[in-house]
Amino acid sequence: MRQAQTTITVQTRGVELLEITEEIVMWLHGQNVQTGQVTIFCQHTSASLTIQENADPDVQRDLVAFFNRLVPEGASWFQHTSEGPDDMPAHIKGALTDVSLTIPVADGRMVLGTWQGIYLCEHRRRPHRREVVLHFIGE
Repeated sequence: MRQAQTTITVQTRGVELLEITEEIVMWLHGQNVQTGQVTIFCQHTSASLTIQENADPDVQRDLVAFFNRLVPEGASWFQHTSEGPDDMPAHIKGALTDVSLTIPVADGRMVLGTWQGIYLCEHRRRPHRREVVLHFIGE
């Protein structure tokens, strides 16, 4: 059994779902692995991860619109407002999604469905540099 780990930096442009599948595929390919699992971990509380359809960009736009309607900025019941009106909604959106994903690896490839991609969800309005840790365990 072996392990490998790295951190990738993802530059966001503001609120968006940014596909990071290819970066993970390339890293795994460089590890010369066959079977195991990869864990993807987002080191932030106002950004998150999700697996979603990657064939139609309308899916990502609709998800962003849904989260913005579900958790609107400026709600009167937010107490944490010192970091701007988008901060507490970003924390809630992060809590509703995932900060960690675990995906099986077989024959050196992540076992994703045909239309599945891995996305970093940026929940803040301004651009950020997000750190995502990749950890493989297997052989």
